[in-house]
Order: sequence, then structure tokens, then C-alpha cells
Amino acid sequence: MGCAPSIHVSQSGVIYCRDSDESSSPHQTTTISQGAATLHGLFVKSDAADSIPAVLAYQSRQPPPCSGPRRREPRAPRCCGIEAETQTSSGSLKQASATEVQIGPMRLTQDPVQVLLIFAKEDNQSDGFWWACNRAGYRCNIARTPESALECFLDKHQEIIVIDHRNSRYFDAEDICRSIRATKPSEHTVILAVVPRTSADQEEISVLPLLNAGFDRRFMENSSITACYNELIQIEHGEVRSQFKLRACNAVFAALEHCQEAIEITSEDHVIQYVNPAFEQMMGYHKGELIGKELSELPKSDKNRADLSDMINTCIKKGREWQGVYYARKKSGDIIQQHVKITPVIGQGGKIRHFVSLKRLHCTNENNKQLCKSHRDENYAGDNSHSESHSFKCKNRRKDSVDVKSITSQSSDAPSLQTRRHSSMARIHSMTIEAPITKVINIINAAQENSPITVAEALDRVLEILRTTELYSPQLGTKDEDPHTSDLVGGLMTDGLRRLSGNEYVFSKNMNLSHSHLSVPNTISDVPPCIAQLLETEESWDFNIFELEAVTNKRPLVYLGLKVFGRFGVHEFLNCSEATLRAWLQVIEANYHSSNAYHNSTHAADVLHATAFFLGKEKVKGSLDHLDEVAALIAATIHDVDHPGRTNSFLCNAGSELAVLYNDTAVLESHHTALAFQLTAKDSKCNIFKNIDRNHYRTLRQAIIDMVLATEMTKHFEHVNKFVNSINKRMASEETSSHSEGSDCECTANLKNFPDNQTLIKRMMIKCADVANPCRPLELCIEWAGRISEEYFAQTDEEKRQGLPVVMPVFDRNTCSIPKSQISFIDYFITDMFDAWDAFAHLPVLMQHLANNYKHWKMLDELKCKSLRLPSENNN
Repeated sequence: MGCAPSIHVSQSGVIYCRDSDESSSPHQTTTISQGAATLHGLFVKSDAADSIPAVLAYQSRQPPPCSGPRRREPRAPRCCGIEAETQTSSGSLKQASATEVQIGPMRLTQDPVQVLLIFAKEDNQSDGFWWACNRAGYRCNIARTPESALECFLDKHQEIIVIDHRNSRYFDAEDICRSIRATKPSEHTVILAVVPRTSADQEEISVLPLLNAGFDRRFMENSSITACYNELIQIEHGEVRSQFKLRACNAVFAALEHCQEAIEITSEDHVIQYVNPAFEQMMGYHKGELIGKELSELPKSDKNRADLSDMINTCIKKGREWQGVYYARKKSGDIIQQHVKITPVIGQGGKIRHFVSLKRLHCTNENNKQLCKSHRDENYAGDNSHSESHSFKCKNRRKDSVDVKSITSQSSDAPSLQTRRHSSMARIHSMTIEAPITKVINIINAAQENSPITVAEALDRVLEILRTTELYSPQLGTKDEDPHTSDLVGGLMTDGLRRLSGNEYVFSKNMNLSHSHLSVPNTISDVPPCIAQLLETEESWDFNIFELEAVTNKRPLVYLGLKVFGRFGVHEFLNCSEATLRAWLQVIEANYHSSNAYHNSTHAADVLHATAFFLGKEKVKGSLDHLDEVAALIAATIHDVDHPGRTNSFLCNAGSELAVLYNDTAVLESHHTALAFQLTAKDSKCNIFKNIDRNHYRTLRQAIIDMVLATEMTKHFEHVNKFVNSINKRMASEETSSHSEGSDCECTANLKNFPDNQTLIKRMMIKCADVANPCRPLELCIEWAGRISEEYFAQTDEEKRQGLPVVMPVFDRNTCSIPKSQISFIDYFITDMFDAWDAFAHLPVLMQHLANNYKHWKMLDELKCKSLRLPSENNN
């Protein structure tokens, strides 16, 4: 490149430049633009200018060198129907990948941006935008004349156009802009004007003339590639992205235009903004007669209730959907009955910006049936099969209970299939085994036959819900989908991503059966005075378990267990010695991990204390037998034994041995119960079950297993809802009738007579005991919140180290808001469950603590405090 370049003119008048030390192969030649070209920084005039093409397609070009002249090499595809001058290099252009864009529920793919540069002459500014396009991965074209610019735009529909507005000597930039704006494709194009830089003493020029000409933005002359790049990137992420979303709205409007339901969109002030053709057809109006009018201006029917409009407005103004039957007056004056659904649409600022109304003819009376038929005939003309199926649907709203004979008789070309299907259905209907849910569905299907359309459609929705597999698990609505709630639900109510990896999480195999090194009392009367004094208050809900943890050197379970088990006569029921019971408590506590911040023996002792407290409540005590009480106390003691301080989701994702053993289902809970019974049976000295009757043992074992498995959170809502429906509602009904008859004691007796009810009560009791932290006195609640947060932080740290999926991303110790996590946990899991438990067991102290603690977390959250206390309280 050190030698001087030579210049050649071909017979066609195209000027070429070659370095003298290079071969004359075509791919090493540079083609000159129309009229003038830059050759190592020089402009060269040519008489052959008219024959040089006016559009340059920049599709691949090496980035500019740090110093020295720029070199361009040609290639010759066509652009926009004109023989384009192109510039090719051995390097390839950095192509931007397609971008995923979300607009409401729609997911779109945006192709790389196309840019059209309109510059009469090449200079540093056009080069700056050129290389900026290269850096951003955009597809770029350059036009030299207004005509070629317009032709190229009509062919490519570029998203960004940059027009040189610095000098009117070659073309009028504003005229070019107006001519482009006059075309349909320019509706979604951003046009940028490059204007000369003004000196500091000059007054700023108004942008209004540019805006009036059709420009969207102004760019002050700056040939820096970075400045040009920044401008283009801002346009892409701003106007271009917005225009792309607006273009996608055309698909939505196309769907609305072809929708068979009448649709009306109004503003928050009930001004009509849009109606679709189905609405025009139903109401007899043309959209031009409706758009811009207030709903109050249209004729009304006097068949509606006088207060119906007020009732609808009250409902939708609160952001709630309304649906029901409404009488409307057509343009002709006829009254039609409609099934209407009005949905508020929340916009900027969280305010209601639109109301969307879906309207269907309500086919109940003869007049409306005729209209329905007419409406269908018009909509489905030319499609007989579609019309027939729609007619059948309108006559019989049942979606899933159609007559088998009517279906099989419609086709005559498959008699054997008909026969088989008919006989199969006959066998199904003749079966004597029928699940309760099948009976419910059959009752609903029968009820739909002669129901009004609104009732039939409501029952359709009921059937859809009943046919899902997760009947008791609520679905988070958009308003609930904050990250803390989502992470808690995902972390606690799922078993992870079921993805095995090489990073296996292994439990400790060291089952600690030895207890000789532990100094425990021979009887409860032998405990040290400081511990005995603390245990005097263990029957109070405000008992401080952390003080017991401190004075027992992190072994509160043995001491509290001896006291509680003695109070409930456990060793008498089990026919075992107090020494055996003491040894068993020692072995169980030794297999809790004291290194865990939360799931240690202090948590087990806390759950045992809560269970004993609940068992002391009159309604609970009257509903359960002595065996149930013993099972509940044992279940509380063992419910988290050998817990690793990690969630089920973590173990499943890590491919732990236990996750494989238990098929990723209730992994920890299954392990706790299995290990507890294994530890108990392993040594006769601690086998508390060795002297009880076999039948009693099996009943007791089943009850213990059932309660521990109930602490697994994936079934949380199932247990709570079953308790509410089977216990709370039945008890409320019976109490109402017993009060009217003057009897108050039958409700508890009825519960005790049904083992299934006792099972629900025991499940609910241990569940509430397991997560009672938010209902403890504030200081205890704060301590538990800190401990569980630390355990979740440690899990997140380990997931990141091992490259596992992060189950609860919000529990990052650097960013987590503990108050928000507590608020989400209380809102989603605690409030409803303890409301139901309180309604049964009557627990005013707990509910008062819960209200006070919730206020504490709310206050911290409102003050943007992410810690357990205010900084001033921490300092104190």
C-alpha cells in the first residue's frame, strides 16, 4: 500500500482506483460514486459521472483503520432495481440478531434494522453513519439523488432514514422528506435530519420547520462514529421499537375486524373509540355514526333495571370485570337482549384508560332466536358445515356432554368404528365404579340442559376448572406477580426443574445414635434451675424458645420434649420408660443439623411447642383422641430431622441421592419420616414403640407419616381448602342449627366421629405449627425471619457456585428485601390458613401478633428498608 495509486476509466465510464503494487483482479478494485469519489481522501471529477449509479448498498465493509486512508473494494449486486455500486471487503459485516419484543401478551421477533443514508456527496459525516451502521449490525443503503432515495425506500422500507440537511446545493432535504412521508410505508419510519453545527454565539434554530416537513429528529453535525452510533441506537430502542409495536397492532385490529363477537372500545369517560363490523351489524349503525360519541348519547332501552347502569359503572370503575344480560336499542328502534362482558383496561399510571365490551345476542326468547339465526346466517354464509356446528352449539350449550348416538350417526362411512365407539361408551355408562368428580360433572351437565345461556356458560367454566389436575393450587394473577411472591411460590411449591446434573448433593450418612456424651437429666425434675425456670412458662404462646436454646447449648428439643411429653402422658401411652423416651429425644435431636440457620433442633422444639399449645385448645382437644395427640407430638419432633438446610427444589436440581430415591416427590418429608423410624428401630434403648400393640403401632405410624408429609408445601392449598370446606363450613352450619335448638356440644362430637375430619385437623395443626413464626411475638418473629432468610441466602450462594438453577432469585443476600419477602409469605400462605385455623381453634393472641408483625414489615417496606429493623433500631 506504500506506492501511489493509479486511476483508470473503463469504457463504460466507471472510474477505478488500484494500488500499483496489487494485481488487477476485480475484487481488489474500488468503484467511484456518482460525479465524485473519495480516493485516499481526494475527490476526483469525471465526465462519466452520469453513468455511475446513484445508490450504494453497504452490506459488508471492513471497519476503518486507526490511521491512514480508507480503502473500499467493490462488488456488484443490484439494489432497488438499479445497478448498485457496492463495496466489498474480505471481512463480513457484523449482523445483528433478531430481537424478541413483547407487547402485551404478544411475543414478536424484530429483524435487524435497515438504514437509508441520503447524502449527495460522501464525506466524513456519511462515513460516520456508515461505520456506525456497521458497528450496530444494521443493513445500510446510501442514495445520492432524491429519485434513487425514494425508489430504494419503496423497495426496502427502511426503519431509519438519515437525510443530509446541511447544504441545499445538491438537493432540498425537506422536499425529499415530504416525498417519502407521502408514501404509506413511511408511517412507521423515523427520519433524521443532519444539520450544520451552530457556533456558540449563534441563536438556537427552532426545530418546528423540520417537524412540519416530516422529520422526527435533528442531529447536529458530528462525524464521530461513536456519536452516530449512539444516535442510531437510541432511535432503535426508542422510536423504532415503538413503531414496531404499533405495526404489530395491525394484527390485533385485523382479529377484531373479523371477530364474530360485537366489540366496542370506549375511553375512561365512555366515549366510543372503536366498534368492529360485527357490532355494526348487530346494532345497525355505521362506525362513523358512533365513534366520538358518548354512550349516554345513544338511545337506551327501558327494559333494564333503573339502577343497572349505576351498578355496572360502580363495578368497572373499581377495575373489576362485569358481565350479565343487558337490553340494547338498535338504530331501528328494536330492542335486543345481549350477553355483555365489560373489561377495564389499565393504562399508564395504573389508571383505567379504556373499557372493552364484548356483546353477543342472548338467544332465549323467540325474537332473539330469530335474530341469532339471522346473525349466524349472515356470518356463516357459504360455510354450511361451520354454520351447522355453530347452530348446534347455540341450541345446546353443553360443550362436553353431546349425545354419543347423534355423533356416531352423522357418519355412515365407518360403521365398525361407530359400533366400537358405541359399545365402549355403553360399557363406561354401565360401570358401577364412579368417582365423585364424575358424579359432580354429570350433575352439572344435566343442569345445563334447560339453563339460561348465562348459567350454561358459567357452568362450562366450572367444568373446565374441575377437569384440571390442580384443583387446589391458586394461579397468580398479574397483580400478584411480584418477584418475591413468585420466587416463594416457585421455591416452596414446586420440586424444581427436575434437571439432574453431575453436582450431586449428598446427605450426611453419619446417623448419630450415640448419646453418652450428651448430658441430659434422668427425669424432668433433674434439670438445672435456669432451664426449669424457663420451662415453667412453656404452656404460654409467648414462650421464648431462643432463651431455651441459649441455656441448653443448642439442645432445647430434649428438655422441652421431656416436659411436653410428660404433660401429655406420652410414655404412659407408649408403655415405655421415661429413660427410653429421653434416649429417643436425644437421638432425634442429635440428627438435626445445628449448622443450619433455620432448620435445626430449635425449629423442631418451636414446632413441638406450638403443637402442644394447639392441643391444649378446647375445640382441638375435644376433636382428637389420645393416640392423635401422641402422633402429633411425635410428628412435630421428627418433622425436619436431618434437614440439610436446602429446599426440595434444590435437591431435585442437584440430582441428590434422595431426590432420585423418592422420584423428586416430597423428597425431604419422606426422608424425615423414614429416617426417624429407622433411628427409632435401630437401638432398643431408644425404641419408644417396642411395647405397643401392633395395630396401635400401625395406626400411630400412619398418622405420624401423614402429618409430616402434610408439611410439604406443594399440597398447601389442598390441605387448607379441604379444611375450610370440610371443617369450617360444616362447623358453621352445625353451630347455626345447634344454637337454634339450644345445644352447643354436638359440633365437636360430630367431628370426632369422623376419622377423615380428624386427619384434616391434624394436618392443619402441624402445618400451622410449622410456619407459626409470623404469629409469634415481634422479637421472636424478627429472629425467625432473619434465620430463614440466611438459609435461603446460603442456598442461592451454593446454586450460583455449582451452576444450578437459582430457585429463588430474590433471595440474594446483596439485594433481597426481607420485609418484602415476609409480606409476600404472609399474604400468600399465612393469612388464609390462620384465619381458618383461628375460626376452629379460637386463637386471638396469635392473630393479634400476626397483625402487629405485618404492620412492622409493611412499615419497613414503605420506608424502603430491606433489613429486619430500622437502622436506628439496629444501632440501639
